Amino acid sequence: MTERFATTPFGRRSLSHALFTAQERVRQARKKLSTGSDGEKALVADKWRLLRSLTEARGVWSLSDRTITVLEALLSFHPASEIDGSKPLIVFPSNAELSLRSRGMAPATLRRHLAALVEAGMILRRDSPNGKRYACRDTRGTIETAFGFDLSPLALRAGEIEAHAAQVRAQARTLQRLRMEVTIHLRDISKTVHAGLHESRAGAWEKLADRLENLSGRLARNATIEELTTRRNALSMLRADVENAYLDSLDLSKISANESENERHIQKSESDSLFDNRVGKSAGENPDDCFGNVTAKSMGDVAVVDDASLEPLAGSLKTACSQAGSSQPTTPPSLEKLLLACPQFPLYARNGIGDWRDVMQTAELVRAMLGISPDAWHRARRAMGDSEAATTIAMLLEKSADIRSPGAYLRALTDQALKGRYLPSRMLEGLHGARSTGVGASGRQPGGRNPRARANVPYREEGYCGPDGVATLSQKPHRGLKHGG
Repeated sequence: MTERFATTPFGRRSLSHALFTAQERVRQARKKLSTGSDGEKALVADKWRLLRSLTEARGVWSLSDRTITVLEALLSFHPASEIDGSKPLIVFPSNAELSLRSRGMAPATLRRHLAALVEAGMILRRDSPNGKRYACRDTRGTIETAFGFDLSPLALRAGEIEAHAAQVRAQARTLQRLRMEVTIHLRDISKTVHAGLHESRAGAWEKLADRLENLSGRLARNATIEELTTRRNALSMLRADVENAYLDSLDLSKISANESENERHIQKSESDSLFDNRVGKSAGENPDDCFGNVTAKSMGDVAVVDDASLEPLAGSLKTACSQAGSSQPTTPPSLEKLLLACPQFPLYARNGIGDWRDVMQTAELVRAMLGISPDAWHRARRAMGDSEAATTIAMLLEKSADIRSPGAYLRALTDQALKGRYLPSRMLEGLHGARSTGVGASGRQPGGRNPRARANVPYREEGYCGPDGVATLSQKPHRGLKHGG
């Protein structure tokens, strides 16, 4: 079979100059490839990768998406994944099968898109004498002659297609960047002009707004790079004018622009906590009022304590505040007195309490159980000391049934400790004295009723809280049951 065999179309289609030129271009490319005069580079390409590149660059050859679909169907009839341009690659599908692989395209539409591929030089026609597509095989089953569509021109133009695809991708990135810059310029200019008008600043804001309106037209979907570049440059100049006008209206004398000067950070020493402010106003400078006249209401995230419910303990608290303000030397609370005054505290220890290290570990656990934040706990430790802060946690646990917000109460005690008006040891002595005189852990006299008492919880046979309302260290709740207080 010669190279120039079946070069003219079948039927009424005439031989055009473009068709003959395309065939001659393919013949010359194969000749250069066979003689090695073209750098001996192999014209082999992955058909699906090449089809993707042609899809991106299809605008260069004015190919529609339906035309690319027909080409994809033709490539599916070639069994190998690569196409070689050094020899003819003829596929001979029937019209019915080609229509099915083209997503059911109509025969007339199919013929139109095949003609577009031939005109673009992506395929060549190899028409048989009767216009049918078929192949002639020898005795061994090898294809000897075939008539249909030659796919080798697509492989021969692989380099050209890839170059155009890379150019199209670069152009798409440029368009995206220009559109992004135009959008950002419009947004910044609009907000700056609005701020100048809203703040009644000096400047020709009305004229700037008119210039912005002239440049705020909707961008066309198919806008070119030249159009977007022109719009971007105009907006960039307008943005510079708008920013300069806004800066000129500012009083720059109030802004320090000298990097050699170190300005001090202005820090407000007063607490922003609503609870702390209320407590400070109530307490004043009188140590006897450090816990008085604070109403019980919800204030944001902090619930303030009502001292009416702490009357059995109020005396010891006020005594602790009063004696803390004096110049008498103080001693840290003793471990024995802590365990006697707060019998509930050792029940939360993991392995019992033998020293102050165990007290600190237990206080950390109780702190989390009472809902006291880590910040309030660390602040109390810095203000009181570790042993005093742990003692305070133990006493808050002992009175937890009567305190609505242990975290808020601890912050109030921390503030008093910072002022030197709170001693946990004195408060512990008052709590121990109240217990030794017969006042129960829940703040009630023996035989009396406490309206805030919690629901009854089952305990062991020896009892956790006796009929007289007094709890001792030997009394323990059942394992896994939540105890009162």
